[in-house]
Amino acid sequence: MLTDYHVHLRPDDPDASPGEYFTTENVERYLAAASEAGIRELGVSEHVDRFTDALEIWDHPAWRDNARDDLDDYCAFVRSTPLRLGIEMDYLVGREDRIAALLDAHEFDYVVGSVHFIRDRAVDWDVYDVWEAVRDPDRVWGLYFEALEAAVRSGLYDILAHPDLVKVWGDQRPTPRRDPRFYYEPTVEAIAETGIAVEVSTAGLHKPVGELYPSDAFAEMCVDAGASFALSSDAHVPEDVGRDYDRAVERMGEWGIAEIAVFERRRRRMEPLG
Repeated sequence: MLTDYHVHLRPDDPDASPGEYFTTENVERYLAAASEAGIRELGVSEHVDRFTDALEIWDHPAWRDNARDDLDDYCAFVRSTPLRLGIEMDYLVGREDRIAALLDAHEFDYVVGSVHFIRDRAVDWDVYDVWEAVRDPDRVWGLYFEALEAAVRSGLYDILAHPDLVKVWGDQRPTPRRDPRFYYEPTVEAIAETGIAVEVSTAGLHKPVGELYPSDAFAEMCVDAGASFALSSDAHVPEDVGRDYDRAVERMGEWGIAEIAVFERRRRRMEPLG
């Protein structure tokens, strides 16, 4: 079985309105792309910061710029389609209760957890670039993986998105002096203890780093720890649904992954991969 749960119905543009993209016609384009890619279950997980409800969690300038839509309307629309209903919810240290309150108020099929910000600086967005504030790559990686471990241990999430996102810039940013496995290990331990599913994402193949999330070393450590896995493309247009899944499935087989996680109403079951 193949799934694609980390999918967005619109581009990362604040002016990409629900009226234009949350339509039956657009969903049909995504479903057609999924069918062509052999994907049996497709879900959508819009960024939480696109919704005005998110400002009750965090009042960052980037979120204020993006927060224009109504979360209840989004949920109702997705429930009217064959798509699974998800949300990509950023983890923010110290705001766990606010995050939980928002999640508990909606009946999602799954919640994708991600770390995009370290304090008020972004890992993958040069407008609020953390690398301008923190020049030491070991410090950046340390802060990122501290937040990622906390996200895992929070119990808020079903899927851990693009777990080594901090590498996104490739050689455009300095790399840590320490072996990356030093930073992976506490998060992998948390993954093993909590049972959160680790996302294998093909999106990294089309970023400056040019490789899957997670790295071989991270994935192999997760496999050794008995982790479960999910598979996603992080598509923002129909053409990217299931993009490069052949490469991802081949690599997952090399890592020793034989099953993927499937979700409904936040309950997980495992299905054979492929």
